[in-house]
Amino acid sequence: MPIPFQSYLSAMRMTFLLLWSLFLSCAAPAQDSLRGTNGPFRKGWDVLHYDLNLRLDLNQKSISGTNTILFRTLQGPITEMQIDLQNPLTAQGFMLLDISGNPLPTPAFRRSGNQYFVSLAQPLPAGQTYQLVCTYSGIPHEAKNPPWDGGFVWRKDKNDKPWVAVAVQGDGASTWFPCKDFQADEPDSGATIRIRNSENLPVVSNGKLVSGTLTDNPVWQVKSAINPYNITFYIGDYRGWKDTFNGVSGKLPLSFYALREDEAKARKQFAVVPQMLRCYEEKVGPYPFYPDGYKLVEAPYLGMEHQSAVAYGNRFKMGYLGADRSGTGIGKTFDYIIIHESGHEWFGNSITAADVADNWIHEGFTTWLESVFVECISGKKDALEYLHGERKNIANDRPIIGQYGVLDEGSGDRYDKGATLVGMLRAMHPDDRIFWQNFRKFYARFAHSTVTSAQVETWWSEALNRNLQPFFDQYLRTTDIPKLESRKVGGEKEVRLANVVKGFSLPLFYDETGNPVEISGEWMRVGKGKRSLRQRPEFLVQ
Repeated sequence: MPIPFQSYLSAMRMTFLLLWSLFLSCAAPAQDSLRGTNGPFRKGWDVLHYDLNLRLDLNQKSISGTNTILFRTLQGPITEMQIDLQNPLTAQGFMLLDISGNPLPTPAFRRSGNQYFVSLAQPLPAGQTYQLVCTYSGIPHEAKNPPWDGGFVWRKDKNDKPWVAVAVQGDGASTWFPCKDFQADEPDSGATIRIRNSENLPVVSNGKLVSGTLTDNPVWQVKSAINPYNITFYIGDYRGWKDTFNGVSGKLPLSFYALREDEAKARKQFAVVPQMLRCYEEKVGPYPFYPDGYKLVEAPYLGMEHQSAVAYGNRFKMGYLGADRSGTGIGKTFDYIIIHESGHEWFGNSITAADVADNWIHEGFTTWLESVFVECISGKKDALEYLHGERKNIANDRPIIGQYGVLDEGSGDRYDKGATLVGMLRAMHPDDRIFWQNFRKFYARFAHSTVTSAQVETWWSEALNRNLQPFFDQYLRTTDIPKLESRKVGGEKEVRLANVVKGFSLPLFYDETGNPVEISGEWMRVGKGKRSLRQRPEFLVQ
């Protein structure tokens, strides 16, 4: 997801920074344990596939249809299931089928807020596969400030034709279809999306178009596991074109869609995609979703990392709506939304945080990938300058990691402070070549899986053969920034890091031979033989 920012860069940089801090700190954490935890009516079954069959009335702004949930029982007996569907949408009924499609006794159901609890007529044993068909309808919640406020986005293009989409990260996929709205449970076998609309306008969605046309009963198929919030659609007067990227895993089909009126501008702006893909594949690893292709779609909101159907709404400008988040000028050398949201295909869509409290894994690594793209196009010096420029956006309003189990994403610092943290991990490697080897190993280890911050922290500790727990605790779980202090003792200079957790240290200096010098919370004498100590700018200290 793009960082919240609703003001262009003004002539006064301090005004920009003040507004930035306000935007990052404006969202209060949601306290939703029913949707935020793998509760008793969720943990016994695993989603395998979603099959959406929907119709949208664009005049009434309504939706109706079914979602067939293919699931496997993990433990038994299963007597009740929680299905999430947010008001004002309403479920009309639930039907249970066996794996062959034969109907089983009709379950009863009751509603409690934004959840339906489906009571099964007969207990389901462990290790079996079933289908639950949910029929529903209504007028879905409309997003007031997409993509940060989730829901439907109803717009008109310049020719007064409907332009409709959804963006629901944070608010959840259950704002528009019934599902197990839990980030840790992705449908292992992907999704099928069938959406018709009252105006017979083109419909674009995730994955590949396997039958029909954009305007005539389109059926989109996602083969890879996909997080529910990434399932999406776009309806509008679209024009499309295709290309092929010769990547490390073979030929990757590329698809691009823009409103008819914007096709020429989009063709020019979207031409950077092969260069971006080549950079990320070289530095991180293969594009994660070759079977589903890569798609970039003009959207009626700023942007979103919808898997294999990335939403683009940056108005065909360089930077972030024409502004440079880093304040260095480097941020205007690329289109922020294309580079950032596509980076989420690796971090967020392939590697997914099991709990949103750990979403720094999505946003920190992806924000850092922006600097990686800069490094690919203009070198490491500019990449470091860009990354350091983004530090000025850090608010330190609350810890990056939120409260687990209640849909609390923590601080907005998960973007820029999270990116700085990744940059510091790189700086801890004595050899940059070893870092890139480790980084590619790290991505390969967790690709196509849901992870916790604890797993990420342990992996890097082992890779560096260094206890990084104090490091991660300091930057992820406190708002304290280490402060470098110095003093004179008997004519000798001593330094230490204050404002740090127990056991914290950093290789904060180079000595006269270029070797890193570790500084901790204890006073360290840097006497006459080490007067040429040079502080390293990669580390976030005061």
